[in-house]
This record gives sequence, structure tokens and C-alpha cells, in this order.
Amino acid sequence: MADNARAKRLADLIREVVAQKLQRGIKDPRLGTHVTITDTRVTGDLREATVFYTVYGDDEERAAAAAGLESAKGVLRSAVGAAAGVKFTPTLTFVADALPDTAKTIEDLLDKARASDAKVREVSAGATFAGDADPYKKPGEDDEGDAAE
Repeated sequence: MADNARAKRLADLIREVVAQKLQRGIKDPRLGTHVTITDTRVTGDLREATVFYTVYGDDEERAAAAAGLESAKGVLRSAVGAAAGVKFTPTLTFVADALPDTAKTIEDLLDKARASDAKVREVSAGATFAGDADPYKKPGEDDEGDAAE
């Protein structure tokens, strides 16, 4: 359990160091203010770190940011090593985070469901029941067939 806590602390440190370095230390124009570090995960042996990021922009800006992160990987790893003080600095792998795209897809599906619900409400506004409003017998009600006996 202690290894998991250590990996979590290292992941948090990597996320902060990489974000600060991208904001202040890297002069690559491809890595402007459009890149956001969303999450970091470190393996149990603390040898590899996966850094998740999002890019605000179109596909061209996303591709440019990915290339910029790949070229800045050594500088970022050195900054992590200096800040972490661990025996072995983890290798960094940058992965575009799919969370914003997934959230947009879910929002689009919810909008479609709301529109469909509104259409159903509109169609059923003047509708009436095909039979009685409550077709079920309730205890204590006399049945017409029982009254004749």
C-alpha cells in the first residue's frame, strides 16, 4: 500500500512540475497556453509516467502540441528529476486525454434525449387513456358480478 501512496505522490509532483515548466520554462510556440495537463499516472515501480493532456484548439493545434511535447520531453524529464529527488527519474509518455471529447459526446446525447422527451410531451399533451384512467380493481370495491349473487 505504501508503494501506491508513493506512486500517487510522485504522479502529483510530476503533474505540477510539467504544468509549471510548460507555462514558464518552455519557449516552444507549439506549447502555448493551449495545453493543459489533466492527469498523471506512475507505474508501481516508479519507472514510467503517463502524462495526460488536453489542447484547446483544432486538430492542427493538437498535432503541433503533441510534437512540441515530444520534443520537450527531455527538458521536462530533467525538471521532474530535479524536483522529485528520486533515484531513477521516470520516463515520460504524453497521451492526449479523451475526456473532453467523451464529455461532448455525452452532452450531445443528453441534448437529443431532452429533445425527444419534449417531443413526446408535446404529442401526449391532449391525449386521453384508451380505457379507464385506472384499470385496476381496488380492495373494497364491489364487483358487479358479486352483487348479483
